[in-house]
Formats: sequence, C-alpha cells, structure tokens
Amino acid sequence: MVDPVAPQQLSSRYDAVVVGGGHNGLTAAAYAARGGRSVLVLERADHVGGAAVSARPFAGVDARLSRYSYLVSLLPRRVVDELGLPITLRRRRYASYTPVGDGGLLVDTHDEAATRASFRRLTGSDADFDAWNRFSATTAEIARRLAPTLTEPLLSRSAVRTMVVDGVGEDAWRALFEEPLGDLLRRTFGDDVVRGVVATDGLIGTFADLDEPTLRQNRCFLYHVIGNGTGDWDVPVGGMGAVSGALRDAALAAGATIVTSAAVTAVDPGASAVEVTWTDAEGRARGVTAGHVLAGCAPAELDRLLAAAGRGSAADPGATPPEGAQLKVNMLLRRLPRLRDDVDPVAAFSGTLHVNESLSQLQAAHAQAAAGRVPDLPPSEIYCHTLSDRSILGPDLAGTDAQTITLFGLHMPARLFRADPEGARERALEATLASLGSVLAEPIEDVLARDADGAPCLEVRTPVDLEGDVGLPGGHIFHRDLSWPFAESADDTGRWGVETEHRRVLLAGAGARRGGGVSGIPGRAAAMALLQGED
Repeated sequence: MVDPVAPQQLSSRYDAVVVGGGHNGLTAAAYAARGGRSVLVLERADHVGGAAVSARPFAGVDARLSRYSYLVSLLPRRVVDELGLPITLRRRRYASYTPVGDGGLLVDTHDEAATRASFRRLTGSDADFDAWNRFSATTAEIARRLAPTLTEPLLSRSAVRTMVVDGVGEDAWRALFEEPLGDLLRRTFGDDVVRGVVATDGLIGTFADLDEPTLRQNRCFLYHVIGNGTGDWDVPVGGMGAVSGALRDAALAAGATIVTSAAVTAVDPGASAVEVTWTDAEGRARGVTAGHVLAGCAPAELDRLLAAAGRGSAADPGATPPEGAQLKVNMLLRRLPRLRDDVDPVAAFSGTLHVNESLSQLQAAHAQAAAGRVPDLPPSEIYCHTLSDRSILGPDLAGTDAQTITLFGLHMPARLFRADPEGARERALEATLASLGSVLAEPIEDVLARDADGAPCLEVRTPVDLEGDVGLPGGHIFHRDLSWPFAESADDTGRWGVETEHRRVLLAGAGARRGGGVSGIPGRAAAMALLQGED
C-alpha cells in the first residue's frame, strides 16, 4: 500500500504524469524521476501494482497468492540492475509435465537422459526428443540475439531479419516470422502431444487458431521464448507483489509522487503541455498540468481519456477491440493431488503442468470457443508457486503440505462471459475442473483447503472480471494483440515503440510495441523517449 498524498500537497504542474500505477507505470516513474524529472503517478485503485500484485483472497487464510500474473521471464536483468531492485527470481528445475493416459511427458532440464526416456515412453522413439533439442537450440539462439534489443531503440525489420538469419538461417526466420506456427509444429514434431506442449507458448493470453494468417500466435510465441535471452519463466520469491513493491519503492526513492484512489477522467494534450483531470478518493474533481503523459493504462483506455477531452485516438480506429481469452483459477490445496502416472507429484507440479493441451485438443477448444461455446474439454496450465517459494505462506501453513495452485485456462474469450457473467463463470469452472480431473487420480475438490468460513479456497477470474478488477480491456492481459519487437515502418526505426499521434503522450504499458507480460520494458521505453526527446 502507498500512503495517500493529500491533494493540497500536490504541485499544479509536473514534468510527467503517469496514468496507471501498474508495474510498467511504476517503472516509467522510477526512470523518469531518476532522470531528474518531477513525476506524479495517478492510480485508480487504492494500491499500486495493477495485475502484478499479491493478495490474500481466502477469508482467514494467510496465503499471499500472485492473483493475476504469476511468473517472470521478460523483466530484463538490465532493468533490475539499473533500478537496483531487491528481487529474487528462482529458476525451476522441471520445465513441464504433461499427463497422457496413465503416463505422461516430464521435461527435466537437469537430466537429459530422463527426459529422453520420457519422450521415448510417450512417442515410441527418440525422433521427437531430438527434434525438441534442435528446436530449443534454435529458439535459444534467437532469444540470445533478440533479448538485448528490447531495451534499445527499435531496429528495422530487415535488421532483425539479418540478425536472425545469421544466427539460425533463412528457414527458421521464415518459419517463425512469416508462416503460421501450426505449420512449423506439424513439420517439426510427429507427436500430437509434443506439438501441443510447444504450441501453448503461442496461446497464453492470445485467442488464436494456430494456423491463423495474422500470425498473432507467432508473435505471442516469440515473446514467450526470448525473455532475458533464455526464455526461462522464473518464480518471483515473495510473490508477484514483491516485484511491483520493489518498483514502487524505486519510484518513491527517486522522488516520484504516487496518488492512489485517483481515477483519471480526461487527458487533453496541447502544444506546450497536457492537461490531466482526475477524481480523488472523496469524489472531488482535480486537475494537473504535465509536460508529458506516460500512459501505463491500456491504449483503449487512453483513447477513452483522449476522447473525453475531445482529442483524437492514440490507436488505429479500425482495430478490433481487445479480447482476452483466459480463465484464471487460484487455489490453496491441503496437499498435492495424486496422479495416474507414477511420476513424483513434486516433479510434476514444479514446472508447468499441461492439461489436455495436445495440438488437436487446442484446435478443437479454439473452434468451440470461436463458435460461442465453453470448450467441452478446456485446455489449461497449472503452476505451483509454493514448491519453489514457501515464503508466501504464513507460519501456520508453511510447515504443512499446503500448496498454492494457479490454473490458467486457455481459449476462454471474453465473448463467452458478456451476456451472463455469473452463469458463464460457473459453466467454465465446471468444465475446467472436469478437464483437470480427467488427468488426475482423484478430484481436485477432494484436496482443496477451506477458508475460515468453511468455503473451498478457490477463486475464479474471467476476462470480464479482469476488465473490472484491473482495467484490462476485454480482459486482455497484454492490453491488445502483441506486436513484433521491431519497427515495421521506416518512420519507427530508431524510436522506442511508445509514441502516439500526440507528441506529449507516450504509451508506457503492455499495449506499447514490445509490451506484454511482466517486463517493465515499455515503462522504461516511455521514460527513455521522454528523457531523450524533450523540447
């Protein structure tokens, strides 16, 4: 929490006003303030952090869950070092476990022989394991080359193409950047399950057919495999709130002012300044003048704020409205559930547990959701924070077998929940728990902990819930479809990917180019554009 600042203590003008105190807004504030600029952060909620927060969602239960976002890959080491963030990101030994019938595929990054044997049991040969290693080497080399560019001005598409082709060849560039991901997976792997395990990196937070010509699935896949040059998804010790808390502290230490319960109502850019109006905790209208506005909110929300001032849009007016596509289920378990396989449950749940995510299952679920139905067998991924970090549990729980579980359901677009939010949420949860139950040896309900009121420790958030909770348009966790991490026009080469048609208004959130995920990249980019491009 941030101590509130009384409105009378505020200045009438700041060099930069940051709209939205999510992790990117805090990153932008920290960099801008460290650059000697006066900075005011206005956050609608009564706390900062946006979707990168920890919370105790269960009555009387001392467990701080990463309520919305949960793993970290894209946060550059450069940002951590430059801002001196005291955070710890813990590597997971097991990449994934995928139950299949009475067996499963376990990917152990510390034991190549065991992983090869697991592939052989699933597929009957070494072919897909060898293809997996070749494919992983290709994406690792792309990650090594591309990741450092994310904190620099935009390169041209041709420059990035040359970089990739020099490292992994023309065929790899064409397969990942020019052709649908589904084509690549079918050519590369023979087994439907193996194809699906790889495919999910293209679908987290993105509602897409793997064969879509828009390639939105390819762009999502790329961001999931290039983080910090390794593509590893790490556990934030202390929960996601530890990350946003460190960024809040960095912004405050640099001299930024943060006001919570401050709902911005309009952004009016002029030639020499931007007028920002907002409503305080008491419902009183306030106003402040800014040299620049750094919009940590979604582009759709910025459009609304500009329209309220009679100004033009910051985004393409013909663009499809953003739509998220995930069901988020947070749970506290008394213990891990039993599996049909004889795999160690600790190993199975330490990485990402894939539920009904073969390529054909993913495609079938997408087709049903696109037709307006909750999928019959919803695909999902499960992550257990407490197997890597028990600090999020209070003393009464830390010494027990209790575990926190996050289930991230795919292909649950916002359109399914618009007409009947409550009923659709229940139907989606029922189908998702049944899907999960199909790969376990016992119902997950049998191992759910109970809160102080005797209710199951289970929380469900749909895209529509996320829209209301944290201002994500359509519940889209990336604010809108991800873009390629390079300039797609000559005019944008050398810029930061945060510019809008209004010179004094910059995107600082996930909707900027090179946005998405818990990264701080667009927040830093907005601050760099401000500091390097001021009058």
